[in-house]
Amino acid sequence: MKRIALIAALAAVSFAAQAAPLTYTIDNSHTFPYFTYNHLGFSNQTHRFDKTSGTVTLDRKAKTGSVDVVIDATSVNTGYALFNEHIQAADFFDTRTYPAITFKSTGMRFKGEQPASVTGDLTIKGVTRPVTLTITHFKCQPHPMLKVEACGANATTQVKRSEFNMGKNVPFVSDEVTLAIAIEAVNKPAQ
Repeated sequence: MKRIALIAALAAVSFAAQAAPLTYTIDNSHTFPYFTYNHLGFSNQTHRFDKTSGTVTLDRKAKTGSVDVVIDATSVNTGYALFNEHIQAADFFDTRTYPAITFKSTGMRFKGEQPASVTGDLTIKGVTRPVTLTITHFKCQPHPMLKVEACGANATTQVKRSEFNMGKNVPFVSDEVTLAIAIEAVNKPAQ
């Protein structure tokens, strides 16, 4: 009888832990924010940022959550060192004055059991604008190598770069920019 009571108590604790909000730390090695724009009508160019940090908090039972992302704007990677310097200049990201891009969520919408979109404030070059990221893929499960709960997602939105004081060369280089992020985050137990 004591054994059954112990098993029931452990099951109750396990269920309570799963029902509570979980906070996940962004895994920089598997998180890549990127942006796509049209270059002079010739092609759609895509560039990424190599350094990202932050957290994602999810309460899947209550269907709520929050996202706090910091992107190191100096880590922009166009594949060409000279162009990396060019778009970090004052006419574009101005990374000397504004070294970080941030996104802080204000709400999360679920569709069934899965997050479908995240609304929040995007700050680029000191300008903050509301955006909605549409989640195109989402999955949480135990990480097979790290042996902790992990979540991953892909999300996208569109902005006008001129609204963030980055309008140089519009309309030759498109004002409309697609922002996207492939993100993975892990739930690290307290030490």
